[in-house]
Amino acid sequence: MAESVELPSRLAILPFKNKVLLPGAIIRIRCTSPTSVKLVEQELWQREEKGLIGILPVRDAAEIKAVGPTVSEGTDSANQNTRVQGGSSDSHKLDTKRQNDVVHWHNRGVAARPLHLSRGVEKPSGRVTYTVVLEGLCRFSVQELSTRGIYHTARITSLEMTKTELEQVEQDPDFIMLSRQFKATAMELISVLELKQKTGGRTKVLLDNVPVHKLADIFVASFEISFEEQLSMLDSVDPKVRLSKATELVDRHLQSIRVAEKITQKVEGQLSKSQKEFLLRQQMRAIKEELGDNDDDEDDLAALERKMQSARMPQNIWKHAHRELRRLKKMQPQQPGYNSSRVYLELLADLPWETASEEIELDLRAAQKRLDSDHYGLVKVKQRIIEYLAVRKLKPDARGPVLCFVGPPGVGKTSLASSIAAALGRKFVRISLGGVKDEADIRGHRRTYVGSMPGRLIDGLK
Repeated sequence: MAESVELPSRLAILPFKNKVLLPGAIIRIRCTSPTSVKLVEQELWQREEKGLIGILPVRDAAEIKAVGPTVSEGTDSANQNTRVQGGSSDSHKLDTKRQNDVVHWHNRGVAARPLHLSRGVEKPSGRVTYTVVLEGLCRFSVQELSTRGIYHTARITSLEMTKTELEQVEQDPDFIMLSRQFKATAMELISVLELKQKTGGRTKVLLDNVPVHKLADIFVASFEISFEEQLSMLDSVDPKVRLSKATELVDRHLQSIRVAEKITQKVEGQLSKSQKEFLLRQQMRAIKEELGDNDDDEDDLAALERKMQSARMPQNIWKHAHRELRRLKKMQPQQPGYNSSRVYLELLADLPWETASEEIELDLRAAQKRLDSDHYGLVKVKQRIIEYLAVRKLKPDARGPVLCFVGPPGVGKTSLASSIAAALGRKFVRISLGGVKDEADIRGHRRTYVGSMPGRLIDGLK
């Protein structure tokens, strides 16, 4: 746990790229670069009594514009000291041996002590690496940054409040109100996590035993937040500002957990419903097998599905028909709408979606001969039919007029139409509209009506 410590005036600096270590947090760092390996080796590994090191956030040059002076890596510290200006928005950048590899140092960091240190050797290169577990202790401000060999050191000033200053802050009404608000939000978060992960007892102990301004850092360090938000938290030296930001971040994390739980419960509910329906259908199928009355119905639906597949419907029609078939499979034969849905699918399967009569080449003399053999007289009518067929022969794609024969029953209107179909090589379909009083008889009735049937035109296409 982070505690009040007396910092030395100068610390070895370990850069922490695009991340921030907060006081009270514990991190594990694997050091592989020559700079960090040399720092750990000299400042920690070779010393019997492990000291403190400084963790300073850095970022790439591509992410922000350079601010402040530069210092070259690997130069002598006597003539390459660089002073870092005050203010939380200032940064310090390091120009390495590679000209394009520019690093921007933040002007505030955290002193850390090692909790565990291990040494390893990479194979086959034989390169030495170190793994360090560090605990953040307190904030510091960089006054001067310099190099010692190939790693960096900094002259620092502690940003921790004295005991007297802290006692004065704790008596501030605003601080008391912020403390209560933070603890209430933190307790709510712990309760949610306790229900979800069956943990939280140790965290509740922290709320009672750790000062609230240190709790703010500990809680925020456990969240996945942006680098800018981490820097903002690091720069919050004032306990009131720190508590305000921490309360906002804890509340945001709490809301995100609740939204995620709501989505998870919704998905699990849908899965449970689907699983329940599946189990019930399996049980129903088993019962029907015992009773021996499920074979015919399933065979009929399977035959209907095969018939629909062989009908070669257009893609949009098949999508609609397949959805209707899935709905039909979920229904029982006794349910309302079962029969109408089945009749509808059978009609779709019976329609000739890609079946058409092949039109033979028109022979006007053969057509005239066919008309004369089927009908006696009707010279003007036959002449008009031949004219109609002649136009179709000259312009097959032209949209010609519709022939309409008018006359009393029995004079040959239907037989003339049959002769025309024979001359064209087309199938003849007779649709009788006698007694029709409603357009729905021609167009078809809506499926919402009980006993709805297709119209005369669709029925004639079957």
